[in-house]
Order: sequence, then structure tokens, then C-alpha cells
Amino acid sequence: MIHPVELLRRGRAWCLDYLYVAHWQVHAFLFPAAHHHFLAGTKPGAAPVVLIPGVYETWQFLRPIAERLHNSGHPVHVIEGLGHNQGTVPAMARVMARYLEENDLRGVVIVAHSKGGLIGKYVMSASDRAWRVSRMTAINTPFSGSFFARFAPLRSVRDFSPGDAELLKLARNPKANHRIVSLYSVFDPHIPGGSYLEGAVNIELPTMGHFRPVGDPRLLATVERWVAGTS
Repeated sequence: MIHPVELLRRGRAWCLDYLYVAHWQVHAFLFPAAHHHFLAGTKPGAAPVVLIPGVYETWQFLRPIAERLHNSGHPVHVIEGLGHNQGTVPAMARVMARYLEENDLRGVVIVAHSKGGLIGKYVMSASDRAWRVSRMTAINTPFSGSFFARFAPLRSVRDFSPGDAELLKLARNPKANHRIVSLYSVFDPHIPGGSYLEGAVNIELPTMGHFRPVGDPRLLATVERWVAGTS
């Protein structure tokens, strides 16, 4: 049984999580940011980074990560064709693969949040453009699905149900797992089963929430180290 104090901590984290995502959704709508300046890396040899947001998120939700990695010298790419990432994982993976091809990107490091990690793994394990991707750092990704997804009224969220055929097919394909770092919160209200991925580097951070950790300095520092290959 969870201690009442811990329940209060989790309840507070849940509320702050929704406030955080609401802030970024409103901010992105009222103050849309340009992203083309992120394409110019300042550190010779720094790997190109491709950002993949979660469902109903645009790239702007990942702006703290984009700014951190760009400041450390990486060219950072945003795929506008993903929109709000409402399509199926295979469909969104095709959009990403096409972007990699059109821009002739090689040695790519994917940094993804939530559903974005599923898209990244699909490209790495089931796409003919997989050779263009070196590795991925995924944040709070439901690699094994989420119990709550089966109750969602929206099809785009129900796709994360543990029994979803596409999700199961992806889970049974461990081809790229050894090139994935899965970062996840000690408490994630949207993924109660956690984001552990067999064969990957799994790191549980002392953050709480599904969305809010994206802007947490502890997560940003960890992402930066793994993207740079210094961890």
C-alpha cells in the first residue's frame, strides 16, 4: 500500500504535469518559435539530432531540449510534417524516414518524448532508412503500452494499449534496443508500468510526471551526456 504522504506527492506531481503541458501548448499557440537556426551546429563533428515529440505535441514542447543540445554544438532538426503527431506510429515513422532521406542525414541521434520513442524505434528497426540513425534517447516512452490507453476515447491514444497489434509487433522486434537509452520518471501517471525496455540502457530519474520532466535540469543534463556519447 502506498503511504498517504507519497500519494499526496504523486497527486501534486500529476497536477504540475498538466499545468506544464498546458503552459507549453498555450505558449506554442501564442508565441510560435522559429526553428531553422537550430540547424546550424557550432561544434565540428557533433552528431545531428532529430526531435520527435509525443502525441498531440509539436516540436515546441521539446524546445528546452532543442536549446540545450544546440547550445552544446549539435545541429537540431525538427520535422514539421509530423504536425501534432496524431497519425499511427508506422505512418509517422514514414514521415520521419522521408525527412532523413530528403535531407541526407547520417549518424542521426533521435531524441524523443513518449510516442516519439515508438516512432524512433520503428524507424530504427523496421525501416529501410534505419542505417541513417545511430542511436536514440527516449523519454517516458510507453514501449510496453499503458494500461490507461484502452479507456481513452481517442483512437490515437488507444493505440498505446498493451494489446494493440502494432505495439506488440514493435515490442517483439528487439533489433534496435541495444542502441536505445530509455529515460523515465520514478513516477509517470500516464505509464504506470514504466518505460523499461529489454536490452536498452534504462535509466530511472528522480523526476515525477510524464510531461514536466522534459524541462527538468536533471533530465536535460542526462540527455546531453548521452547524445554526446560521454555517458
